[in-house]
Order: sequence, then structure tokens, then C-alpha cells
Amino acid sequence: EYQGLNIASHVGDSITNVATNRAILRDQLELPSEPYWLNQTHSTIAVELPYQYRAHPSGNIDSMIEADASYTHLTNHVCVVMTADCLPLLIVDEEGTEVAAIHAGWRGLAGGIISNTIHALKNPADKLHVWLGPAIGAKSFEVGEEVKQAFVERDKENEHAFVATNSGKFICDIYQLAKVELKKLGVTHISGGEHCTVLQSDEFYSYRRDGQTGRMASLIWLK
Repeated sequence: EYQGLNIASHVGDSITNVATNRAILRDQLELPSEPYWLNQTHSTIAVELPYQYRAHPSGNIDSMIEADASYTHLTNHVCVVMTADCLPLLIVDEEGTEVAAIHAGWRGLAGGIISNTIHALKNPADKLHVWLGPAIGAKSFEVGEEVKQAFVERDKENEHAFVATNSGKFICDIYQLAKVELKKLGVTHISGGEHCTVLQSDEFYSYRRDGQTGRMASLIWLK
């Protein structure tokens, strides 16, 4: 269940293996520094690197700041989020002066994690480029009435991201929900959003598909 370079320390994998995988990640991507790993809790918290990031005790891989997004205008500081169905978003402005990484599960998305992060950035929304990484696709994400209601109450346009099923539930398009939010904020440069972590089992981890599984990393930094 962890085959394929799991980089998460909270999913039951050997901590030694996770540390080794993170070292491989650093080497293969030639990262300028250790990424700023977050304790993701489906919150709406975005932290600025490195100022708002609390240094964890040496050698304790699990002591990380609680947040679901990070951003920075400094070079060589790596923003990273971990996912296995939730939506990762990577952001950079046109001039390459700041970057951000967002972990958006449905709770964080409904709560405003995207808005909170974009409002924290210095550049206006129309100068930002946002990439939607691999997440659970529109054919695979079945949710209940309460999830639909949470999004429709936030924005009536979100209703178009839900299709009713015969079982009384709904198929939800998390990519569309993110795009509605981004466009309302003024973001016009949006890419990605073509994958499904559940269906593409040879490429991606999926918690919805497998239950016990690893996590993928989406990273962005300024050189």
C-alpha cells in the first residue's frame, strides 16, 4: 500500500522508509532545502514561510505546524502539500515573485482555504497562475446532501458541480468547485484538473479507493 515513494509519516508506514523517501525526493528534484511539511487537518489555515512556520524539534518528523497551505516570496523555500484524493493547488504569479501550495479537501474548500491563501498573497488574483493537481475525479467522488448543501450555501453556482445519483447521493466535481472559487476571486490563468486519483490506480495513491495508502507530494519553490 506504500509502494511508490510514500512521503507521509502519518499513514502507518515505517518512519525510516518515509525519511528515506523524502531524501530521494530531495535528491531527484534537486531541492534547495527540506520542504516545509505541514500537519494537514482540512483547516483553512495558510502560513507564510518561513516566518509563521514553527521549527519542529530536531529528529521528530511528526512535529509540524498545523496548516493546509503555505506561501512565500523568498527563494529556496519549498512549499509542499500531501494528497491522496484531495485537491493540491500550486500557485505562482506572472513575474515569479511568490508561490503557494494548497491542500483542499472538501471541508477546506468549503471553508475557504483557497480564498484565504490568495488573499494572503501580495499579487492581485489576475496576475496569478494556478495549477490543479491530481485529485479524485468527477466520476468517483460520491458525497451526501450535507456536502452539497455546504457548497451551495457558499455559492449558488456550486450547484452545477453536483449530479444526483439513484441512491440519493451526489457525484461531486471538486475541480469545478475550485474553478468557481478561483474565478470569483479574479483568477483567470487556471490549468490542470484532468486526472482522477481513484481511476488512475497505476499512477496515484487514493484513500477513497484503497483506504490504507501512501500520500503524494505537490511542491513549488522559487529559484
